[in-house]
Amino acid sequence: MTKHIAVLKGGWSAEREVSLVSGAACAKALRERGYRVDEIDVGRDVAEKLSALKPDIAFNALHGRFGEDGCMQGLLEILHIPYTHSGVLASALAMDKPMAKRMFEAAGLRCPHGIPVRREEFGKGDPLPRPYVIKPANEGSSVGVHMVTREDNRPLALIAAEAADHPYLAEAYIPGRELTVAVLNGRPLGVTELRPAQGFYDYANKYTDGRTLHLCPAPIHGRAYDEAMAAALAAHRALGCRGLTRADFRYDDTQGEPGVLYLLEINTQPGMTPLSLSPEQAAHAGIDFHTLVDMLVKAAELG
Repeated sequence: MTKHIAVLKGGWSAEREVSLVSGAACAKALRERGYRVDEIDVGRDVAEKLSALKPDIAFNALHGRFGEDGCMQGLLEILHIPYTHSGVLASALAMDKPMAKRMFEAAGLRCPHGIPVRREEFGKGDPLPRPYVIKPANEGSSVGVHMVTREDNRPLALIAAEAADHPYLAEAYIPGRELTVAVLNGRPLGVTELRPAQGFYDYANKYTDGRTLHLCPAPIHGRAYDEAMAAALAAHRALGCRGLTRADFRYDDTQGEPGVLYLLEINTQPGMTPLSLSPEQAAHAGIDFHTLVDMLVKAAELG
């Protein structure tokens, strides 16, 4: 019997637009693979829609809060609907950057020094020696990330205004290069170096065609390449992830190769857009997009 898949996309996080593109691409590939597919633009009535559809599996193409942070996973558990990607605990841990950092460090993985910062603390001055990075503690896709350099004259109150009531994480800035590694069903797929035309790998550089050069495989020392692959798998396992994840790194090669690798975070539901890195790495590993989404569905069936 043909499996019935509900593709969850959209939602109301800051990453809604990216999720809509991811979901549409996955739904198209699943239909072409022979599945019966319904697409759900997720709203507050998602439980009612899922209960009415009664799908065999939910393909979770949501990004950001309420889709990637354990909330949707918990709802799907209550509804007894198998779903793609990581479970409740792993999703919640990965989305909470300070907590994930503790887990990674406990597993022996090297991370930049960082501390949680709340809005009221910005008025007390720099939380770390400059340069450093300020990022929301529970957002993805580099939403709300700020680089604070030694020459930066912006008052921290401006960042505080954007921070609203959300907790932030301040991290030491690591010079060098940006690397990323996707892990699929316990297998690291490759290492990609990301070279933005200008600035750092922020939201605009991620999702605007032509703004960032993707080099896969990354042109780095072989020892560092192997270390990045092993660290991505170790991070995946440390949080108890499943399905597809993507680990992001900074690689400090300013003193020569091989450099020093720092794990930044892990994404439990990486993008599946035409510009996304995980499908690109899967293709490099010989896995086309249709096979990739099919593998995620089959992994969801196994739980």
